[in-house]
Amino acid sequence: PEAAGYGAVYFAEEMLKTRKDSVRGKVCTVSGSGNVAQFTTEKLNQLGAKVVTLSDSEGTIHDPKGIDPDKLAFIMDLKNVRRGRIKEYAERYDCLYMPGQRPWSVPCDAAFPCATQNELDGNDADMLLKNGCFVISEGANMPSTPEAVEKFLKAEALYGPGKAANAGGVATSGLEMSQNYMALSWTREEVDAKLHGIMQSINETAFKAAKDYGFAGNYVIGANIAGFRKVANAMLDQGVV
Repeated sequence: PEAAGYGAVYFAEEMLKTRKDSVRGKVCTVSGSGNVAQFTTEKLNQLGAKVVTLSDSEGTIHDPKGIDPDKLAFIMDLKNVRRGRIKEYAERYDCLYMPGQRPWSVPCDAAFPCATQNELDGNDADMLLKNGCFVISEGANMPSTPEAVEKFLKAEALYGPGKAANAGGVATSGLEMSQNYMALSWTREEVDAKLHGIMQSINETAFKAAKDYGFAGNYVIGANIAGFRKVANAMLDQGVV
């Protein structure tokens, strides 16, 4: 979960670099309040962004001042230890609580759906785009419905589909296997740096594939083509086809 959250943020950072921008200073909405959402928030804080929402199955909190590291520590205790509800955050820090709602009505620069499948639909996409969101990086598995994805692509937003942006978890599992095989023990900082490099590579590969096939900026098509080519080349190399 930590790597998935970090990976989604690194992917957003790499998408922004294609427009000579970064996540620093960006107002971000994050859904969920479990491990992926927590570590997405942690990495966004480290890179200088401001996270203003988190949510659970009962509602969403909106903290315009930002969920800083101290407030995030409260969330981690609330959710990981006490198994409480997100509403307690609003009561403690005197911010808006929106019962029964998801974060997508809150104005932002970047959105990170980190809760569950199909949590962001076409209406949510319309609202995000209308309120100025131009970066969407998925930390959950398929959190955006096909209608939402279509709207993001039509608006030429920077949209990182989960198949690319959410690769951090699998990538870090591979790093763990490498450590075990080579009897090595990397520090947290070393693993984080390697993860960052992997997400950069995924971004570059998907971006280039989309551009080469006439779909510049479309990470959905780019990730599909890049993934297909990798599997096809492996099959050819192994003599399967």
